[in-house]
Amino acid sequence: MTKLAPIMQGFFTDHLMTQRHASPHTVASYRDTFKLLLGFAHQRSGKLPAQLDVADLDAALIGAFLTHLEAERGNSVATRNARLTAIRALFRYASLHAPEHAALIARVLAMPAKRTDTTIVCFLTQDELDALIAAAGTGSWHGRRDYALLALAAQTGLRVSELTGLHVNDVHLGSGPHVYCRGKGRRDRCTPLTPSTVRTLAAWLRERRGQPDDPLFPTRAGKPLSRDAVARLLTKYVQLASKSCPTLKSKTISPHTLRHSAAMALVHAGVDPTVIALWMGHASPLSTRPYLHADMRLKQQAADRLTPPGTPPGRYQAPDELLAFLADL
Repeated sequence: MTKLAPIMQGFFTDHLMTQRHASPHTVASYRDTFKLLLGFAHQRSGKLPAQLDVADLDAALIGAFLTHLEAERGNSVATRNARLTAIRALFRYASLHAPEHAALIARVLAMPAKRTDTTIVCFLTQDELDALIAAAGTGSWHGRRDYALLALAAQTGLRVSELTGLHVNDVHLGSGPHVYCRGKGRRDRCTPLTPSTVRTLAAWLRERRGQPDDPLFPTRAGKPLSRDAVARLLTKYVQLASKSCPTLKSKTISPHTLRHSAAMALVHAGVDPTVIALWMGHASPLSTRPYLHADMRLKQQAADRLTPPGTPPGRYQAPDELLAFLADL
């Protein structure tokens, strides 16, 4: 039997961190996947994680684990598929270090991802964004921090991991104000800031008074906000804002909804999809298609250009005034 522990340790330290130079977000995602998987395998087999063999993680157990994620943990299909992606990556690495398990590994690698429905992206209108940001208020330190965070997220469309990873020196408010971040896929980008966002961040930075490498949006202890913390504060302000803006109650709002809202604002402004892709940090302009699909204004403009049924072909021409006069005689 081949022990799983040394293979998994080599997968993280040698393959992911050294050879692939994977981002901390990728490492954390894979780590969480295997913590869940090892805990599930321990419950099924009774073996401690350090005592598990590669043979203990066969296709049957992996399939049961994926079902467990959806049925008992309430994870979405997208999350289930992301966990399967991490498991496949480990087994591809294991195929080189435990060739005696080639048949078992092949069966795991052959497990398909589950198909998902393509839904229309949820985004907020400008009135809804204004109500949400205003709900944070400026009467407390936490309120002013959250007000600046929500205003920046709504205008720039930064991912929540990019927001929480910002440092004080990533914000440049001088000539050509912008915010710098290193986003998904190790792509660096600078996003321009509007005058209202500049004023909000300038006021926050005066109060923040941090060192250049300090987190831009810290906790009271000075640590960066977590993704869960951002999700919780957003949920709180959505509930508050719903009192003055009831349309918020009908929408499922997460931190990524603010990103969608920023992209839709660019679409409504008529910005070229290629520029939107650069603004949002997409790997390809094809990633902007869901926003175009969600824009009913563009679809209505297309519908308005269609020829109504029963209309004769050709373009309308106004009658000549002289001929019309003679025809009426």
